[in-house]
Amino acid sequence: MSTPSYATFPSLRGRRVFITGGGSGIGAAMVEAFCAQGARVAFVDVAEGASAALAGRVRAAGHEAPWWRACDVRDIPALQGAIADAAAALGDFHALVNNVASDDRHTIEEVTPEYWDNRMAINERPAFFAIQAVVPGMRRLGGGSIVNFGSTGWQTKGSTYPCYAIAKSSVNGLTRGLAGSLGKDRIRVNTVSPGWVMTQRQIEKWLTPEGEAEIDRNQCLPDRLQPEHIARMVLFLASDDGLMCTAQEFKVDAGWN
Repeated sequence: MSTPSYATFPSLRGRRVFITGGGSGIGAAMVEAFCAQGARVAFVDVAEGASAALAGRVRAAGHEAPWWRACDVRDIPALQGAIADAAAALGDFHALVNNVASDDRHTIEEVTPEYWDNRMAINERPAFFAIQAVVPGMRRLGGGSIVNFGSTGWQTKGSTYPCYAIAKSSVNGLTRGLAGSLGKDRIRVNTVSPGWVMTQRQIEKWLTPEGEAEIDRNQCLPDRLQPEHIARMVLFLASDDGLMCTAQEFKVDAGWN
């Protein structure tokens, strides 16, 4: 595979972008990609060490370091407070990326009401309340782009995380349920659904020889999905190139689904 040559999006220069779960994995790839485009980025994550290291890498690469805060998105006042403080520091946000998620494995028998509430508090609830927090600023700006992260896992009937599948299946409802009401303010709302992306977490926790064989059997393309591949789609949707895209689901899964 030849080294890819990626696009530059001039409209992203100077744009303000807020990303949840931006400290590692796909989130970190998006932080780095937006910063490389000249965007002004803010993110939250529970992992302080990884987040600080990411900010250092961005600065060392010659880009404006992102604003970041350690934040548990299960705490909605803390999440909305971080968004407000970041907007006070950088300005109203042109784009919001609802990326944060946790795909811990579990069986139906193991799920208690408390575990259910915890999974939804990470994988479902923060997206709505982050949107609620950024919409007034987007209205002041005259528009914006919201990207909600879905998943192809539930669409391929993945059976090892029923609560995650339920939460992620609701993302398209969130996207389509808000696109109409926010569209009149030129606020676009879309879903990006990744396939099996080779983040460090996935490689360390879930990837097995059987999983490798499953990828080979189901993907149309032979190469492994990387976080940067997902980031490129998000850049497009946040830029003026995606100006008339809303209420849609964009899959980046190498043709699996």
